[in-house]
Amino acid sequence: MNHDRAAQYGQVIWLTGLSAAGKTTLGKALSAHLRERGYRVEHLDGDEIRRGLSSDLGFSPADRDENVRRIGQFAHLLAAHGLIVVVSATSPFEQARGRVRDLIPNFIEIYVNAPVEVCSNRDRKGLYKLARAGQLIDMPGVDLPYEPPHYPTIECRTDRETVEGSLQKILAYVLPVLPDADLANCHPECAEP
Repeated sequence: MNHDRAAQYGQVIWLTGLSAAGKTTLGKALSAHLRERGYRVEHLDGDEIRRGLSSDLGFSPADRDENVRRIGQFAHLLAAHGLIVVVSATSPFEQARGRVRDLIPNFIEIYVNAPVEVCSNRDRKGLYKLARAGQLIDMPGVDLPYEPPHYPTIECRTDRETVEGSLQKILAYVLPVLPDADLANCHPECAEP
């Protein structure tokens, strides 16, 4: 059985948006749904990456760009081994996201869009409160701009949509572009010449 490179490569689904917009919630729901369908999925959450791979970085614009570069490189490596990689990361700058998009052949960008006021009200970590009090600097949406994607593949308005509604919108696009789960789970080395 021959498999084309796209089926072997995998997919990167990148969720971007303000802190507390719903990226992690949607990323976890999407990952769980795809696993239930038999896909090999890895969810890379920005907060978790910052505690490990990017623990040496701060939150300056340059450090944020480097964090996105590292997540993008890691996602690319996982996808090159046939995994579907769901990334939930603020990734506030269009240029940094563009570099990741250029690196990854099968890239889907999802803009998880909610107004900063809604995100602030949802914020369980208290980041917006700290930023507004001047105790946290370089907070996207407060004292650092968040640059929305110009042409996202999908936009989820999490201030207007339920989690299930946003998930169904994502799945309606993603499922038709993914290879069959059995084909997607065939490692390149298992393909017959």
